[in-house]
Amino acid sequence: MQLGTRWTPGDEPPKAVPDAVVRGIRSVDDSIPGDDLGQPRPRWTLTWLEGRPIAELDTGIIVTLGHDGEPVVTHDADDEFA
Repeated sequence: MQLGTRWTPGDEPPKAVPDAVVRGIRSVDDSIPGDDLGQPRPRWTLTWLEGRPIAELDTGIIVTLGHDGEPVVTHDADDEFA
């Protein structure tokens, strides 16, 4: 595993993030409600596992690439009871 970088939703993802993963990230970013109370926003962490990008939001949402090259959005709780 190779640790990448972190950024805040709504900010531009790092250039190393493949376009398909950026599409998945933006779909998640668009679903995050605004916070009128000024609470800190969760942050994305980019890592690489066996050469594949994995973007994980602090809330447990994960964006990876499927075998077809399209973004796959899951939540880490999806695997808890598998």
